[in-house]
Order: sequence, then structure tokens, then C-alpha cells
Amino acid sequence: MIRNFSDHAANERTFLAWVRTAIAVMAFGFLVAKFNLFLKIAAQSFAASGIRPRGVPGSGFGNVAGLALIAAGTVMVLAATARFMRTGRAIDSEQQHVTSARADLLLGAMISILGLALLIYLSETLAVSL
Repeated sequence: MIRNFSDHAANERTFLAWVRTAIAVMAFGFLVAKFNLFLKIAAQSFAASGIRPRGVPGSGFGNVAGLALIAAGTVMVLAATARFMRTGRAIDSEQQHVTSARADLLLGAMISILGLALLIYLSETLAVSL
């Protein structure tokens, strides 16, 4: 039996809620930036076909906002992982190890790497399209 199991389970549920939220923030950032890119491409194709579209307002802001949201989601995962570890140690102030912490750290690391990969991909895509 795990000592303070209910406390650890609550800590893990909180961590996973933060991770889900971070994934949603990163996905929203990706969506914002890609939709902004879609608007820019659509405006160019309309202009090429002879239709004079109105300018896309705040086109640079959409790119920056998308990248900022992806970066914020990545930072949220890193902060949630650090908080999870700190809280886990505080629950068990004695020298006792929780075996499920490795899986949670791996999950946090993978999502952080995913966020960084999305950030790099999106920044390269936007740099090429400009």
C-alpha cells in the first residue's frame, strides 16, 4: 500500500489537468498561426485571380500570438512538471520514493519536446512564407 495514496493521486490528477490544459493552449496557438497563414495565402490567391481583397488586418499579430501560445503551453508543461515533483516530495517528507513519478516526468518531457518542435516548425514555416 502506498502511504498517502489519496494525496499522491490528487497530485497526479492536478498534474494531468495542467498537461491537458497546456496541450489545448499549444493546439490553439498552432491553429491561430496556421489560420493566419491561410488568410495570407487566400489573400494572395485572390489578388492573383484579379479580385482585390481587403488587407488581412493584424497579420503579423496572428503569427506572434500563435507562437506565443505554443511557447506558453510548453512553459506550462515544464512548470507543471516541476510543481508535481515538488509536491510529491512534500507529501512524503520521509525518504520514500514514488515509483509512478518516472512516467509523469517522461510525459512532461515528451509534451515539452512536442511543444518546442511545434514552435520551431511554425517559426520556420512563417519565415519561409514571409
